[in-house]
Amino acid sequence: MKMLSRHTLHRRYRTLLSLACAAGMMLTTEMASARTFVYVANADDATISRYSLDEQAGTLQALGNTQAASKVMPMALSPDQSHLYASIRSAPFKVISYRLDPQSGDLQQQGETPLPNSMANIDTDRSGRYLLAASYGDHLVSVSPIAADGLVGPVQQVVPTGHNAHAIHASPDNRYVISSSLGDDQLMQFRFDQQTGTLSANTPAFVKTAQGTGPRHFLFSADGRYCYVLGELSGTVTTYGYDASIGQLDLKGTTAGVPAGELGLVNGLPPTQKPTDGQARVWAADMHLSKDGQYLYVSERTRSIISVLHISPGTGLPEYQGRIQVEQQPRGFALTADGQFMVVAGEKDAHIGLYRLDPQSGMPTRIGEAATGKGANWVTIVSLPEHS
Repeated sequence: MKMLSRHTLHRRYRTLLSLACAAGMMLTTEMASARTFVYVANADDATISRYSLDEQAGTLQALGNTQAASKVMPMALSPDQSHLYASIRSAPFKVISYRLDPQSGDLQQQGETPLPNSMANIDTDRSGRYLLAASYGDHLVSVSPIAADGLVGPVQQVVPTGHNAHAIHASPDNRYVISSSLGDDQLMQFRFDQQTGTLSANTPAFVKTAQGTGPRHFLFSADGRYCYVLGELSGTVTTYGYDASIGQLDLKGTTAGVPAGELGLVNGLPPTQKPTDGQARVWAADMHLSKDGQYLYVSERTRSIISVLHISPGTGLPEYQGRIQVEQQPRGFALTADGQFMVVAGEKDAHIGLYRLDPQSGMPTRIGEAATGKGANWVTIVSLPEHS
């Protein structure tokens, strides 16, 4: 009798569990039904495109465009999904606060507030009371208060970082904050005062990645035990254990997230150094985790692909599984809350792509598209219950 591996048994169990859950969901469709909206920032058109995603039909419907400003890029959603925040990376640098209409998906601008510089990433803390932002060009992070009405207030703190700050997020328990410094191959570690919204250096103040990694985006595992860091220059995923008691990262391993050799790419080169022999450089961009925590998705812009990595339930370490060709220069993408769909935006593409995710293999299959604006670069997906 052929013995099945533990990984195969685990996958089959997950499949049977998924089928059982799906059967149960069919009996409670009315209770579980939700409206799903997709928002895409179009830097060159100065707009945010709005879409309705029908998950039963697997289709995207364009709802229109909301005016923003030139170089609208990173966006952040409030924890209660009532507000969308958009960072403007052209002068005057600012963040625009929008109220999200839960019925129509429309965005109503409530106000705009100056930011210290062009911010490559923004996010709210876990409570939604503060906006965190990271500036690539000015090598700093900032904190701004968010009022009860959802409007972002004036910046209250600016903290210098290593070179090229790129992403910033609060820890799962909201007691600490991590930010990436792409130019110095390091991750800054901060304590976070939840009452005042104040950052202070943790001890140690940072941890390093391997040289030439270029840490860009990062995220925490669903259970908060691990932190996954995407290297823009290396195409690797560096896994850290996360100690929630002291807010510190501990290196566990590094995985190739982009198969550079197969794609004819050179990894680990700084932006100022040109590849030789006609090769191109790795240019990784965005990263997201599946709802069940089994799969990690990584986008790479030079070859316009998204890689799929399977995460070991025992060690938390990811392993490369495969890749798929997607929209041209995929700077941003996002997954639906139920983990069934992925929406991809390409900066050099006239359409966004809709993909269905296979629950057994994690691999995406392209099932639709919708027209978008120029310079599409950031995707935010909102799923709201029908009764909201």
